[in-house]
Amino acid sequence: MHEHRALLTFDNRFLRELPGDPERSTLPRQVFGACWSPIDPTPVAAPRLLAHSHEVAAALDLDAEAMAAPELLAALAGNALLPGMAGYASCYGGHQFGQWAGQLGDGRAILLGEAINRQGQRFELQLKGAGPTPYSRRADGRAVLRSSIREFLCSEAMHHLGVPTTRALSLVGTGETVVRDMFYDGHPVPEPGAVVCRVAPSFTRFGHFELPAARGDRALLLQLVEFTIARDFPELRSDPEHGLLAWFCEICERTARLLVHWMRVGFVHGVMNTDNMSILGLTIDYGPYGWVDNFDPGWTPNTTDAASRRYCFSRQPAIARWNLERLAEALAMLMPRPDDLASGLERYDEVFAAEFCSAFAAKLGLRSWTHEDAQLLEDLFDLMHRAEIDMSEFFRSLAGLDPAHPNSEVVRESFYREDLRHRHAADLRRWLLRYAARLRLDAQAPEQRRARMHAANPRYVLRNYLAQQAIDRAEQGDLQMLHDLLEVLRRPYSEQPGRQAFSAKRPDWARHRAGCSMLSCSS
Repeated sequence: MHEHRALLTFDNRFLRELPGDPERSTLPRQVFGACWSPIDPTPVAAPRLLAHSHEVAAALDLDAEAMAAPELLAALAGNALLPGMAGYASCYGGHQFGQWAGQLGDGRAILLGEAINRQGQRFELQLKGAGPTPYSRRADGRAVLRSSIREFLCSEAMHHLGVPTTRALSLVGTGETVVRDMFYDGHPVPEPGAVVCRVAPSFTRFGHFELPAARGDRALLLQLVEFTIARDFPELRSDPEHGLLAWFCEICERTARLLVHWMRVGFVHGVMNTDNMSILGLTIDYGPYGWVDNFDPGWTPNTTDAASRRYCFSRQPAIARWNLERLAEALAMLMPRPDDLASGLERYDEVFAAEFCSAFAAKLGLRSWTHEDAQLLEDLFDLMHRAEIDMSEFFRSLAGLDPAHPNSEVVRESFYREDLRHRHAADLRRWLLRYAARLRLDAQAPEQRRARMHAANPRYVLRNYLAQQAIDRAEQGDLQMLHDLLEVLRRPYSEQPGRQAFSAKRPDWARHRAGCSMLSCSS
């Protein structure tokens, strides 16, 4: 055993302190009275480490020698467990597209335990695509390279953007193929398989609490709540009388902050079911996500959501609140006065409003936010929608405006269509004049304002067409673009000379191409 094995220390409290399923098989079944089922990952034929995050490895005290160890690769592929690891899948339910779906659970995610680093920080390690579990229903529990690259890249991109998120330690190719029907249209094809090792302080979801509540299992619900507060929110343990309400309010606050982050960078999750909502306020489960290119409040990247647009860009804050209401309903059976939980939802509204104003003040380079600024922003959103203006490019370019002599040329590259640029030129000129007048009221030094805007408006986001290009090349055995993207996305707010290709607007060929505009949940 190499010395680095001692650095990866496990303390699996979830298994130790919460009831488990007595059955070990992968047979799909309803699991009652338990929070987890023991399960080992299914080995793969020819594991190969395709990429890893140096930052996540460092957080786990894994140096370059450790990452190169065959034993670690075997663990990250699901072929073997390291000392202290224990495989299991957790049990939860959820509302999917607004409807109660009953038991769901980790259908293709297998946890390996809770690693404790030298600073005493706790990280759950989870393999996505490591084989079937009792919650897989009729699925194979595997994941394809396509979706695994998207999850790996986006986890790290979001972290470096400053968005709360689960992380990704590694991307491992399996040497096997997985059959998937990408658009559910009766055309399944074999695709290369992969496994991602996801890392987070906790993968607990709203749905973990919804399931025992829906089943009327008050004892299990209470045990899970008390465990979650003790392990993941230790600062709240000192107030047992108000502990549950304070905890719910904290979840509401964190969720509000998360949604503001999504809105400020133009991120659309795509599948905001309650089983995809983290109790820690992290972005979790990267499926058919996307970044807004031409600004469209009604845009969704998810083909399954194309008709209803339940999870479109502009509805995300309202859906997050709806999901919190479902969590409140689950917790109500533990509350002497269930109506008290309404204060958490009010806190969500307050925090979202305040943080949204603060975030967009920074994006516009304003030192403070006034009532009139809301109308200025609303009019900008309307103009950006009508004129098909690229969200990321526009806000980044806006920093170059001279308030004394506002010129629309600074944002010329933000337009996708010349005809729309000409059609809306007068409206843009009027808006820029209003904005320039507002900047003059602020009386900031130009360098200070530009620096503030550049720190708030990323030059690089993981546009879907870029991810798809990296996928296309990786499927042919060329990993260079995957590594280049990972490197560029580590510094999204910096200009990075020579990397302009990674900040370019979506090209015309990608407007309607599969993987570049709309995606399915198939992975």
